[in-house]
Amino acid sequence: MSERPAAVPHSVSAFPAPGERPADLPDLVARLARRDPAVAAVHDALPDGTTRPVGRGELWRRTRALAAELAEHGVGPGDAVAVWMPNWSDALVWQLAVAARGGHVVGINTRYGVEEASHVLERARPRLVALARGFHGLDLLDRLRAAVEHSGVVPRVAVVTGPDGPEPDPAACDVGAGAWTPRREDGPEPARSDPDALAVAFTTSGSTGLPKLAAHSAAAVLGHAVADAAVLGLTEGDVVLGVLPLSGVYGYNAVMAGLAAGAAVLLEPVFDADRVLDHVAAHHVTHVGAGDDMVLRLREAHERRPRDLSSWRWWGVADFQGRSRELAAWLTAEAGTQVTGVYGSSEVFALTTAWPADEPAPGRWAGGGRVVGPDIAVRVADPDTDTVLEPGREGEIQFQGPNVVDAYLGADAPDVWTADGWFRSGDLGVLVDEGAFVYVCRRGDALRLRGFLVDPAEIERRLAAHPDVATAKVVGVPGEDGGTRAVGFVVGAAGRAPAGEDLVAWCREALAGFKVPAVVHVVDAMPTTSGTNGTKIKAAELREWARRALERG
Repeated sequence: MSERPAAVPHSVSAFPAPGERPADLPDLVARLARRDPAVAAVHDALPDGTTRPVGRGELWRRTRALAAELAEHGVGPGDAVAVWMPNWSDALVWQLAVAARGGHVVGINTRYGVEEASHVLERARPRLVALARGFHGLDLLDRLRAAVEHSGVVPRVAVVTGPDGPEPDPAACDVGAGAWTPRREDGPEPARSDPDALAVAFTTSGSTGLPKLAAHSAAAVLGHAVADAAVLGLTEGDVVLGVLPLSGVYGYNAVMAGLAAGAAVLLEPVFDADRVLDHVAAHHVTHVGAGDDMVLRLREAHERRPRDLSSWRWWGVADFQGRSRELAAWLTAEAGTQVTGVYGSSEVFALTTAWPADEPAPGRWAGGGRVVGPDIAVRVADPDTDTVLEPGREGEIQFQGPNVVDAYLGADAPDVWTADGWFRSGDLGVLVDEGAFVYVCRRGDALRLRGFLVDPAEIERRLAAHPDVATAKVVGVPGEDGGTRAVGFVVGAAGRAPAGEDLVAWCREALAGFKVPAVVHVVDAMPTTSGTNGTKIKAAELREWARRALERG
């Protein structure tokens, strides 16, 4: 594990008077439970389309029970626990209980394939994997077995079947270190954990190289949750839509902001646009953080069968398909929703900035915004020299503050800090004034596929692992729907002639579905250019090849 250099110290100044500040993440829920245990903290969406409330008191009781059981199984300070499950209230309980033991959760997306899961195991080396069983027809156990074989990391397994799930069979889920299922009904009040201990880590990939696990402390999570709640205008009685995976920073931060405000969280384990929209109307959802890709599907469902969206007060939009302005105009007219562009990443938290309500539209719909708390500082600098630029000039967005990644699990610290302790985001933007900027684009060539930021190198490594492939390159081009399509190019190994369709299938065996290239072209040679750093493949020319091929159909 590598830690960031000292810069701005952590603070929880966003909390009320010292006597009211939660001591740690579990204490946040404990205080809510003592205030009114019957009030719903979570609504679990069930497979039959209904929902089930989880009261604050129940959430706190389940947290105590799991924390006690984790202690019995030897989980303690500094331990990593991988949570491979969908948006169930169980996932939230695991986050709180692991934090109570001084450990940290590493979320694994249920879409992840063997290669991505292996990478998480290798980097995080979790003592335990909390594994969902019986979810949506997915056999996550088979993937875990393959990932264990590939990585050589053998964790214990805790079997979780979710709300209304089948009776678990832990013995069948043993991958070599034992398996069990949580069964305790309650437990003692957990001892206070260290707020400066790591609490959560998110997988991140981008222009800085191989995928990493960016970890944050409990103090950072707490402080950011309260700051987000204030900026979003969240209060008790509000309902936050938890439709993005809790394993990712965008979904995680929105849910934590809801908890910090005493609002309820509606957790959707599967994105079915009609069901989600039904739940939005039935539960009077007030706050939604989602990309334009998801809201586009919600609009289509609404057009097929209109619902009452008048409760929808705030949408924090991320523009993944270039449809955010169109959808913002529709939602403003339809429901009077305040639509605001936001900014974030795994390494600086999601919802790190958002435009205030008094920022006029359509400027308010752009990515970026004003930092959510006074402890967060932002500047724009020359990406090559780190020279600080004045407002109005485009450069790399850099941060200091408690929101910045505390450590990288299982890896040396990447070169992402400046000499004076600022975090280089790898994103380009323009500073508007102190604490506010407009996001422009990613400095590197990362692809945005179905709402997920993907390093093309992940796909290239999979293609290159095929025995018939010598060289692989992946680029992104716009598809007919406005979203990015990944297109692969390969040069065959000597004497080999791989088929593009077979290489797509090869990727599908190991990668999450959204990372599988739409098409793979087999070429005789890559277009290259020679520079001071060696011979490089000309990605711009490949993008043009891909564009022309898509036009020809």
